[in-house]
Amino acid sequence: MGYGLGAFLLAVGLILALAVNASVSGIDLQMVGWILAIVGAVVIVLTAITWNRARGTRTVATRTHADGTQTQEERRTSDF
Repeated sequence: MGYGLGAFLLAVGLILALAVNASVSGIDLQMVGWILAIVGAVVIVLTAITWNRARGTRTVATRTHADGTQTQEERRTSDF
């Protein structure tokens, strides 16, 4: 899953809901289109939330020693 799948479902859903005038017996294409559009939007939102959590935080600390040299320490944490 990802942004591509969400965008695809959203596009197909909106095309079915808004642009298709055909009728199939027993199937409401407009309702199927709206359902696909909603599922596509949910997939996009869930992908954004998931990727944001995986990003984590980064902390950089610089230390100056008595002889004048400096060292940098980087720490990364993730919320898994």
